[in-house]
Amino acid sequence: MQGVKKIAIVLNGFIHDFATGYWLSDLIAIYFLQRFQLQYPALTAPLLAVERFFFWNLVGASVAIFATGGMRTFTYVDNFFGPEVERTRRKMLVIKHVVLLAVVGSGIYWAYRTVYC
Repeated sequence: MQGVKKIAIVLNGFIHDFATGYWLSDLIAIYFLQRFQLQYPALTAPLLAVERFFFWNLVGASVAIFATGGMRTFTYVDNFFGPEVERTRRKMLVIKHVVLLAVVGSGIYWAYRTVYC
């Protein structure tokens, strides 16, 4: 059973990292599709459908990021580096997650405004 748990932890981390990269690639795709629409207005309608596809993939990737990130909470190793390092580590984790939540939220907001407004 311990081997299955280790495989699940590694697989969860892989899915988390993959979804993060996929999220970023969706943002980049939306950006370039938007630029292409501005250069070639006649293609706006078909490209808008593609943009919307990427937007909903972005939302799905965000859900995967948060779900797998939440699962990482249960595999957190407590006091591995000692009490003082753990206090600093926890503070840094909180700061990191606040910043990342702002980045993901801003990215989703930007993509929504770009695609639907």
